[in-house]
Amino acid sequence: MFARGSANGQDGLGVGLTLARHLAELHGGSIEVVSEGIGRGSEFRVHLPIVAAIDRSAVAGAVAAEPYAGHRILIVDDNRDAADALASLLELEGNEAHVAHDGLSALEGAAALRPEVMLVDIGLPGLNGYEVAGRVRAEPWGTDVLLLALTGWGHPEDRARSMEAGFDYHLVKPVELAALTELLARHGSAPTV
Repeated sequence: MFARGSANGQDGLGVGLTLARHLAELHGGSIEVVSEGIGRGSEFRVHLPIVAAIDRSAVAGAVAAEPYAGHRILIVDDNRDAADALASLLELEGNEAHVAHDGLSALEGAAALRPEVMLVDIGLPGLNGYEVAGRVRAEPWGTDVLLLALTGWGHPEDRARSMEAGFDYHLVKPVELAALTELLARHGSAPTV
């Protein structure tokens, strides 16, 4: 079990090690953590395979021929670092990710972008996530958007309120990337361009 220390008084995002693990696994590697206990520090070992040089022109041709099969996603979170980190992770999974940091910006961005998926924090400044969901659902383009509440609020009444506001799912932070990508996969992929 991980317990955050209080040495520097700053909150972490909770995504750094997850992002590092995901990047290592994408390259066929792994991350190992070793610690001798509380107050003794930790050692993180990244293991990556050694590979022979590859023909870059063959790789470039293969990548260009592969159609985009991800989702157009708008992430709405007032924690800029968390939103940007999640966008990076989702882009690594083949999605097109965009970020907004408050409710009004989210609505403006969504009207222009027409996302297939919106991940919306509930505790936003200005318009909260419930209000954003309600306004998205009121738009002709918003009826088919997959709306995911992404929040630290996980009580049954919070989940019920999310559903009443128009969200399709209520995910509690920190969300596992594998669970999120599985959920996105169950809802199909974007049309290829």
